[in-house]
This record gives sequence, structure tokens and C-alpha cells, in this order.
Amino acid sequence: MKQFERKIILFDFFAINLAWICYYLLRIESEIIIYQVKPDLLLPMLVMYLYWLSVFMFFGLYRAWYAKSRTDEFSAVFRTISIGCILMFVIIFFDDERNAMYSGNRMIILMYWVLMIVFVGVGRVVLRSFRKRLLMQGIGQSETIIVGTGLKAVELLESVKKYPALGYNIIGFVSTDDKKENLPLQTLGTIDEIPDLIKKNNIRIILIALESQQKEVVLSVVSLSTGLDISIKIIPDMYDIISGQARTNQIYGFPLIEIMPHIMQPWEESAKRLVDIVVSIIILTLSSPLWIMVAVAIRLESPGSVVYSQERIGFKEKRFHMHKFRSMRADAEAKTGPVWAPKDDPRVTNVGRFLRKTRLDEIPQFVNVLKGEMSLVGPRPERPHFVELLSKEIPLYKRRLVVRPGITGWAQIKQGYDTSIDDVRSKVRYDLFYIENMSFRMDLKILLMTIYTMIAGKGN
Repeated sequence: MKQFERKIILFDFFAINLAWICYYLLRIESEIIIYQVKPDLLLPMLVMYLYWLSVFMFFGLYRAWYAKSRTDEFSAVFRTISIGCILMFVIIFFDDERNAMYSGNRMIILMYWVLMIVFVGVGRVVLRSFRKRLLMQGIGQSETIIVGTGLKAVELLESVKKYPALGYNIIGFVSTDDKKENLPLQTLGTIDEIPDLIKKNNIRIILIALESQQKEVVLSVVSLSTGLDISIKIIPDMYDIISGQARTNQIYGFPLIEIMPHIMQPWEESAKRLVDIVVSIIILTLSSPLWIMVAVAIRLESPGSVVYSQERIGFKEKRFHMHKFRSMRADAEAKTGPVWAPKDDPRVTNVGRFLRKTRLDEIPQFVNVLKGEMSLVGPRPERPHFVELLSKEIPLYKRRLVVRPGITGWAQIKQGYDTSIDDVRSKVRYDLFYIENMSFRMDLKILLMTIYTMIAGKGN
């Protein structure tokens, strides 16, 4: 799937540029606009490609869509190109009004819109059709296992066999016990052996088809697969036990819930990392005078270090030291050890209370972001003591560790600081929702909501 999405990006590169070249030639030859000097071809073409690349990325056209039909593909492209062209029209209109002039570019944008629909939209449909034909011939299919050995598992196998274009190459079943069932395909092993089966057989997809009394097994499958490059799909009546929300799709009318440990594509990860670096450099540079003021305020109220460093568990369970401006007394946990901060915690200083409300205590964490230990957006990192405790108490808690922890996140804007394990349970639901729905657009939404929280002083 990932290789195909990379080919889609390459295809769009040629389609977008070809559409621009045709548009350029038609614009010149049609004489709608009379040019004293012919406009440049290459530089505007580069700018337009970068523009459409950004628009396509923003609207998720490069995200892997499970069982995506050609109609869905064309509809998404049609909608995105239409929005992009409307935005171009608005920009040109306001530029003309500002310069008190009329530009024929406004009218011929319609021509450009048609060319983009033809080259990109129709082209993608043709490309998807070609890929579907290859999959039906067994080329490019993903190694797949079915968890379950009951009637639902056999029915799921038969459904998949009817539609080879789905790209699933079922190699066997995984049993919930040591019993050997009479099945159409071999039983590869048991639930506990899933990590080894994935590595040994190069498994890319797990389909879960369990009976209603086996619901607790789903949590084991998801937990054992955490950290591996695996897509997990569950028959719908299993959905009520998954703590986060996920995407619902169908196998040609056969609905499945898709649980993915990592849905961001490589280009999205690169873009996310680039934004992390750029924003961190800007924030650290602009806030440098503020560091002195905060440092003086902290030291005047209470003795101790200005910046507080604490060991946390991050991406793929790697340990790192997270930095914050100290908001508590220096001896806050000297007698108690690691504890959750209660509401109106008496250990928080007056300066610290202000720093927390405005989120200014988080500024030193931009150093962690620059080092790649954290991201701007993601689940909050927790201390090793609590990770060990919460992993035993809360199913799927370690799934938070499949992405980089963040300075802010979906759980932080929806809920305040943790004061008990019940608060953590609630936050895990938000964190899992974020992980299952990660996107550039969602990160932007979370950042804007965080900025609002800081300005409004609604932090905890």
C-alpha cells in the first residue's frame, strides 16, 4: 500500500505539471489575454505544483484508503481540485481589486479546473483500475492472517476469496487456544505467538473474526501488535471494546473496523517533523528574553533550579529527560515519591500557577522537540513508574508509545492535568482517538486550540 501511495504522488507530479503546460499553451494561443511579453513557464509551474501538493496533502489525498473505490477516488479529487481552484480565484480577485485592474486569469481558471480534473482525476481512476487488475491476478497482495477459528472466521475467509482486488493474501488462521480445528487453511499458531508470526511470515494485515464470548481476546491481539507495522481490522461487533474510535470500512459490503497503529504516511511524518523543527526554532528564539524574566520570578519565590528535568518514556519506549520551567517547590516529591498532582495542589507556587495557566512552563520542551524526543502534537509522555503501573491497569495504554509524545495533544485540550487513574483512563481514549486519526489537519486544529487556551488563560 505504501509503495502504491508513493507512486500516486509521482503520478500527480506529472499530471499536475502536464495540466499546467496545456493550460499555458491554451492561454497563450486563445489570446484571451494579450501579452506584450510571454509569461514564464517553469517558475509558475513549480509554484503551482507546490500549491497543489499542499492542497492534496491537506485534504488527505495521499493517505492510504482501505478498499477505496474508483468512484470515491474521483469524488475526493474532484472536490479537492474544485476547492483549490475557488481559492485561486479568490486570491486573484482580491489581488486585482487591490491593484484596481481586471485580469483575464479569473475567467480562464475554469479552463485550468477542467484540465486538472481530466489529468489528475481521470488519470487516478485509470491508475487505480490498473492496480485492481494486478491485485486480481495476485500481484502486490499483502500477507494476511485471520484471528479466530469459528464460523465468523470461515465466513470472512470466503468473503475475502470472492474479492481478490482487496489485496489480501490469507495464509492461515490464528487460534485462541491450542485446539486444532478443521479449517480451509492451516492454523499457524495461537494469540501469544502473534509477534513471532508477524515477523516470520511478513504479515501486513490482521483480520479479527471472533465469537461474541471472545471479546477480551481483541485487546490481547491489539496489545501484542503494538509497535509493529500492522493494519488490524475487526468485525463490527468487536468495536464496543476498543477504547478509541476508528475508521469503519467495508469488504465489498462486508463491514470491518480498521485499527491502525500508525496511519501517517512517510511524507506526512516528514512534514510534521519539519514543522516541529521550524516552530521550535522560532519559539525558542522569540521567547529567549522571556526566559530571563521567568527565571528571575521563579528564583525570587522559591529556591531551586529554574528548569526542572524529569525522566519520561517516549516513542517506542525510549527514555529521555523532559524539560519544564519549575512550577512546584523544589522538594515537592522528596517525601512522597511519584504521585499525581491533585486539584489546587499546594505544592504549586504562585509563579508556577501562572505558568501552568498560560502553558509557559512548557517552553523548555521545545528543546526536546528539536532533539526529536518529542513533537508539537502527540500524547503527553509519562514517567516510567506510571507507565509500568498504567500498562497493568489500562488495556492498550502502551499504544500511546507508537507515536512521538507531544507538548500538547487532543487529550490536553479536552481534559486537564491527571489527578487520578480515572483521569488517565479518560485521557487514553482521547489519545487513542488521536493516534487512529492522525493527520496534518488534525495537528493544526490541536495547535490552534492550544493557542486559544494559552491566550484565554484556561490552562490547568
